Amino acid sequence: MDYKQAGVDIEAGERAVQKIKDKVRTTFNASVLSELGSFGGLYRIDSAWNKPILVASTDGVGTKLLVAIRAGIYDTVGQDLVNHCVNDILVQGATPLFFLDYIGVGKLSVENISLVIDGFVKACQENGCV
Repeated sequence: MDYKQAGVDIEAGERAVQKIKDKVRTTFNASVLSELGSFGGLYRIDSAWNKPILVASTDGVGTKLLVAIRAGIYDTVGQDLVNHCVNDILVQGATPLFFLDYIGVGKLSVENISLVIDGFVKACQENGCV
């Protein structure tokens, strides 16, 4: 069995990355050392910080996704997810620096993923993280 037989549309994934990469780059700052599509994000820690500790958070949208699907509104899903993670980092007394995403879908809609990324970008820009 290959990816296509398993229902994975590699070409749609590649189209989605092409559609979103310029949007995502608008959140980058000088500390970002890698490109979108790498298998990890590289981020330089400011050397002015004394003994820095990284605080990371990951979250899921949960049942709000059902509301978004019914309403056909996807950008707010991205905003909500980033803001959940930012809040979880802030309550630790830390500064949100970067956001790592994971998007799992049964069938990839390039347009819907692009809208979710619009929400990621907006929330990252509002919160000063990349």
